[in-house]
Amino acid sequence: MDLQFTRHRRLRQSANMRALVRENFLRKEDLIYPLFIVEGEQVKNEVPSMPGVFQISMDQLHAEMDEIVALGLTSVILFGVPNSSDKDATGTGAYHNHGIVQRATRYIKGQFPNVIVIADTCLCEYTDHGHCGVIEGGNVLNDPTLDLLAKTAVSQAEAGADIIAPSNMMDGFVAAIRKGLDEAGYTEVPIMSYAVKYSSSFYGPFRDAADSTPQFGDRKTYQMDPANRREAMREAQSDMEEGADFLIVKPALSYLDIIRDVRNEFNAPVVAYNVSGEYSMVKAAALNGWVDERAIVMEKLTSMKRAGADLIITYFAKDAARWLSE
Repeated sequence: MDLQFTRHRRLRQSANMRALVRENFLRKEDLIYPLFIVEGEQVKNEVPSMPGVFQISMDQLHAEMDEIVALGLTSVILFGVPNSSDKDATGTGAYHNHGIVQRATRYIKGQFPNVIVIADTCLCEYTDHGHCGVIEGGNVLNDPTLDLLAKTAVSQAEAGADIIAPSNMMDGFVAAIRKGLDEAGYTEVPIMSYAVKYSSSFYGPFRDAADSTPQFGDRKTYQMDPANRREAMREAQSDMEEGADFLIVKPALSYLDIIRDVRNEFNAPVVAYNVSGEYSMVKAAALNGWVDERAIVMEKLTSMKRAGADLIITYFAKDAARWLSE
């Protein structure tokens, strides 16, 4: 046969050959594990829609952190779940000195000082209406919300949070938080901005875990339309100009094109949030024996790295850490 063609298969002949030319790698250090901290004692409630994910009380935190550290994970992101009776219209529990995230942060930094603690900075878990800001006439007010977000960020930094991660999608939230942190003397605390956060259907299980379902309406007036791509660049650009140190794209799996766009456009570390719905779908299929959970999870996490993510927030972090060790 007198043919001229390229033999791509030469580099796929064996496992070692494939490893030699592999372009993207997943490491334990890339993974950030979410924790849901609740009030009470002896609480370890599995989230019904998220098998293997638990709401835990403070007295369960040490055992949870022991496992996380033993697996080789180095970063956690904290979500607080206050009692319903403690919620109010302005989410004061979010910025209270003895709020659940603040207490959990102080405990982790005291007992596990080398672990990076990222504090989710939002109001929706703490408001009685479930929205991420101040409400007036059924509308979420942007500018009055900024002051509360800045107060929350400062209280989290005071508690010892290594990174502040605001997730509210108010206009100007990075500028307000950066100013608040700087004026309080926390100039070295970085901001991991939920810069590109879509109004997604993949968040349902998280709202079970964080008890943050809106009591009316939805979040489409402040979270992004899933149909929009160029808008994501405007959002990320604004956050970078206002002082963001990391850029989160949320969700991840259906937005790999956005992760790649953000990576191509900006030099800051890019974080993919592998959200609850993406987790629950795989878990459900695996529990029914329909898919190979390990293979699918590692493939999809690698796809996020390939798309350009430096870090991945994922409920699969502990599972992935075990598999990487093997």
